[in-house]
Amino acid sequence: MPTGTTIVIDLGKTLSKVSLWDLDGRMIDRQVRPNAPIEVDGVRRLDAGGTAQWLLETLSRYADHPIRTIVPVGHGAAVCALDGDHLAFPPLDYEQALPDNVLAEYRAARDPFTVTGSPALPAGLNFGAQLFWTERLYPEVMARATLVPWAQYWAFFLTGRAVSEVTSLGCHSDLWSPQAADFSPLAKRMGWAEKLLPVVRAGDVVGTLTADVAAATGLSPEVQVLAGLHDSNAALLAARGFAEIADNEATVLSTGTWFIAMRLPAQPVETALLPEARDCLVNVDAFGRPVPSARFMGGREIETLIEIDTRRVDIKPDQPALLAAVPEVLKQGRMILPTLCGGCGPYPASTFAWINRPDDWYERRALACLYAALVADTALDLIGSSERILVEGRFAEAEVFVRALAALRPDCEVFTANAHNDVSFGALRLIDPALKPQGELVRVQPLDADLDTYRSHWKAEVEALA
Repeated sequence: MPTGTTIVIDLGKTLSKVSLWDLDGRMIDRQVRPNAPIEVDGVRRLDAGGTAQWLLETLSRYADHPIRTIVPVGHGAAVCALDGDHLAFPPLDYEQALPDNVLAEYRAARDPFTVTGSPALPAGLNFGAQLFWTERLYPEVMARATLVPWAQYWAFFLTGRAVSEVTSLGCHSDLWSPQAADFSPLAKRMGWAEKLLPVVRAGDVVGTLTADVAAATGLSPEVQVLAGLHDSNAALLAARGFAEIADNEATVLSTGTWFIAMRLPAQPVETALLPEARDCLVNVDAFGRPVPSARFMGGREIETLIEIDTRRVDIKPDQPALLAAVPEVLKQGRMILPTLCGGCGPYPASTFAWINRPDDWYERRALACLYAALVADTALDLIGSSERILVEGRFAEAEVFVRALAALRPDCEVFTANAHNDVSFGALRLIDPALKPQGELVRVQPLDADLDTYRSHWKAEVEALA
């Protein structure tokens, strides 16, 4: 009978999380650290060093547990350069703008959307653009560097072995061709493909802990580390554990800093028909299959709109008051027009505006949730979502948001699941695909409100500002 526990390290854009799980998929413990960027050579970067120190300290908390496996998960818009056995320099933060001339030169060199499924995104969101710039910043180091995506960097940090895998390469990097299941022509022309080898599966064992990591944490040097995967793809794996989702026509809407809709089509979709200019893309799942996707920076936008902690829209005691504020918001025709995060989402070029901005604390937060539901509804339409939608992540508990989305999409069954652990649970299913999520999906009750009319007026206002 197998014994032991598993650690999932989930290193997102906003938060780093480490969780401890038993063999039955029950969480034993969870530790969280907010992330903050650093600046090196005048460039905004991820604090890989600070994260590494925190990670070692956190792993040491579990030295008395029978740890068998560690699974790294990470956001999909970072790439690390290794110089021998160490990180050459902290990786770029994807919100760091590139010099205009560098970005223009890169845009001219990149492959078309029909080849990669990657739209041309702002700043460093295509990590091919990050590589293009860093080769100019550090030509000698980059000439000899090995490259690893963010999730796989942590597998390297723990084991000393560098690998890549397809969910990270296939996340709007410009470096992967989903239909060909191979590196993009750009990645091959630039020599990046060779630097990213070998490509392994997310569930493959990369190696065991190095002697230094074992000594620093007190964990056994026999602990195995998997290659790991992109965080939204981990959420997709978790969702597939539910019978209602599994292999059915369904879309998983993962909510955090980014709201990412990933459609699991019952039949293959011609992904070249997706509207590239509206932040649609083709992700690649843990099995190498193309996944039509759309996204916007929903968590960041909500945080900006409410000007306080994002928990204010999803913390449980506030839900009755937030729901009670909706009728007045609708009656007064209060609206938020996109986009707060320029260049992102289904309205990348639209100009943010308030219409009848409420002064009331609850109305303002309820309105932020209605706004997120309207943008999410648009994004879901762009990828042809139908039948079933599962909202996961931290905004699944924001009742105004999920109930408004259900009202806007009456032909779909909208569900929520556990709002906190879906990404980590999906990582566990790399080890045991038979694991079933704890609890059941909850069918969302639509808001009892005329959101059809509200949506029509909202779209008219958006078009008037276009």
